Amino acid sequence: MVLNEEYAMSDNWTEQHIPDQHGRVAIVTGANTGLGFETARMLAARGAAVVLAVRDVEKGKQAATRITGDVTVQALDLTSLDSIRSAAADLRAAHPRIDLLINNAGVMYTPRQTTTDGFELQFGTNHLGHFALTGLLLDRLLPVPGSRVVTVSSTGHRIRAAIHFDDLQWERSYSRAAAYGQSKLANLMFTYELQRRLAPHSTTIAVAAHPGVSNTELIRNTPAAIRVPVTWLAPLLTQKAEMGALPSLRAATDPAVTGGQYYGPGNRGEIRGYPKLVTSSPDSHNQATQQRLWAVSEELTGVTFPVR
Repeated sequence: MVLNEEYAMSDNWTEQHIPDQHGRVAIVTGANTGLGFETARMLAARGAAVVLAVRDVEKGKQAATRITGDVTVQALDLTSLDSIRSAAADLRAAHPRIDLLINNAGVMYTPRQTTTDGFELQFGTNHLGHFALTGLLLDRLLPVPGSRVVTVSSTGHRIRAAIHFDDLQWERSYSRAAAYGQSKLANLMFTYELQRRLAPHSTTIAVAAHPGVSNTELIRNTPAAIRVPVTWLAPLLTQKAEMGALPSLRAATDPAVTGGQYYGPGNRGEIRGYPKLVTSSPDSHNQATQQRLWAVSEELTGVTFPVR
């Protein structure tokens, strides 16, 4: 335990600082590639039983063969509420207890598209899908000491970001960047409101993280005017997925973490670096907006939480 306490205080928190995870069950969404894969790999290496919750099961199985440890694959399409409910039922049947739920999967800067249920794709996937999944699994975390819900946001929550209650699905006009910003701002608001609801009832905590600018497949939908320069300058502007996953891992495993915190790369601009406690925008802390978003999210998904 002394070693873990020393790790928790380290300025350069790395994979080696992850405490032993034997006996813990971790579900990681979008874990077949990029940040999610690295998150799952490192948790499994420290002994966790890890579930790769992925849209493409075959890719998930291929990813599982590259991870050493106790790894299973669960079909999960965050663009479909039916799939989310089915996945949650499977996970509940397989796991009486869940220690970590890491809401990692996401899409970025996509052209205007809708989910199966008619939600704008970025808002529907990044926020509403994870909102529904968390609500359906939360009672498996509540009795578990030290359990956590970690939701991955982005520095994009500051860019042209607001919750557009008058046009949540971007039906009147559409901006890739603004829609992405809304979804990532929603991730933070969800985390903060969830923590407020958890605090009186359970030791389960809600924490947020962001990866900085990581060199992953997530940029594939970025407009060419941005994507091409970023690709050329990747060694200077981005960090590898292994580093980008560390803020989520610190949020999930560091004994010093408390509910409602937000972790990201510690270097200037939070683009690269070792994970540190960071701050989110003032807008993300607006409690009235958080509560309104929560109510709307329950209405849209049909999912209510076992904490009020």
